[in-house]
Amino acid sequence: GDSGACGVAMSRPVEIPKPSQRFTCVAFDGLGALPDARILPEETAVALVYDGSTEAVMMATPADLEDFAFGFSITEGLIENRGQITELAVVHGSDGIELRMWLSSERKARYQSRRRRLAGPTGCGLCGIESLAEAVKPAARVRDYRSFDARCIPEAIAALASAQWLNHDTRATHAAGLYRPGGGLVAIREDVGRHNALDKLAGALCRKAADVS
Repeated sequence: GDSGACGVAMSRPVEIPKPSQRFTCVAFDGLGALPDARILPEETAVALVYDGSTEAVMMATPADLEDFAFGFSITEGLIENRGQITELAVVHGSDGIELRMWLSSERKARYQSRRRRLAGPTGCGLCGIESLAEAVKPAARVRDYRSFDARCIPEAIAALASAQWLNHDTRATHAAGLYRPGGGLVAIREDVGRHNALDKLAGALCRKAADVS
């Protein structure tokens, strides 16, 4: 077991696949076919399980999985802070990986009121929700009206691109990052899925209790 960065009891019983793999291939150019090699991102079925019930199965890069568990939970509204997941186990089986989470007593009732089954290819976040009321909930109002210098945008994009080590190897992954003007890139996460990358980033910031204001 491992206490993790956020004090949650965590365990990882079986070795997780690497996030990328090197494959031999044949490259064709003007001179003909030549032996070559290519590094490709790994994609694995990842089930997010809460208190013994599977909430979703996503195809994801097998890296930063604890971050993925917390980030998915935050962005789906299943938790509001890191303390509401009391235990997390990353379990690798023959069919994929399970992120087994146990919620605090205060969140169990809310979880039961919004049960869904989500297959990874969907991206809207609605498929599988069992009531119309849950599907049309109003979005939370953003109350921060701060503005930024336009020069921060290309700086943030450049910082994000230079930090994408997995994409540098594979040229086939998405990334999400938090950039603070004057402070640079705070955190970055990568994945074959752009939604997964954003969830992983949210989870990383949650687990570190990072100031995102």
